Amino acid sequence: MSEIVFPLFPLDLVLYPEEELPLHIFELRYREMVEFCLESDSPFGVVLNQDGDLSDVGCSARIEQIVESYEDGRKDILVYGLHRIRVKEVSDTRSYLTGDIEILAEIEQAIDIHLRERVIAQHIKLLELAGRMPAPTSYQNRSFLSFFIAHNAGLSLDQKQKILEMGGEADRLEFLVEHLERFLPMVEEVESVRMKVLSNGHFKDFPPGLTK
Repeated sequence: MSEIVFPLFPLDLVLYPEEELPLHIFELRYREMVEFCLESDSPFGVVLNQDGDLSDVGCSARIEQIVESYEDGRKDILVYGLHRIRVKEVSDTRSYLTGDIEILAEIEQAIDIHLRERVIAQHIKLLELAGRMPAPTSYQNRSFLSFFIAHNAGLSLDQKQKILEMGGEADRLEFLVEHLERFLPMVEEVESVRMKVLSNGHFKDFPPGLTK
């Protein structure tokens, strides 16, 4: 039986297709993994690792750039998410994990234009509440609008993983709309309280000393 040689990088985050991710590579085993990928022009799989529990679904990643190489062997790299993958088998015969993987096909779904416009409007509102000024053009010409928005939508790790595991764009957008409908009022309430504190100098619901 031949060795399984698709490298796996367990991390406490979720990477999406078409997303860029900076990584600092310092452990020896992952420095070896990066060297293998560079020499063989091979991608690797980013898979969510929560307390040693490795998710079955992850995302393949291509090394886009070596940002900086250090004398002690560490590297800062920039990677780009490629495809959703399912890890069918894991091997530990190398210093880093490798896996037998399959690329997950996208389920063809019709996208309601109103659903798309709704989630964009919600996301713009969320970013504005966070003090950012998003450009509406940044949502255009994206194969996966859902992944672009899910990257920064106040999702928990479990929710981000759930989005990754969904096979259809319409399903992912509907999930995000429902999430943002619940999440936005909470953000608005926190922002309202913050503005009252700033404008009044003190707010009666806060104990003394917490509004300075």
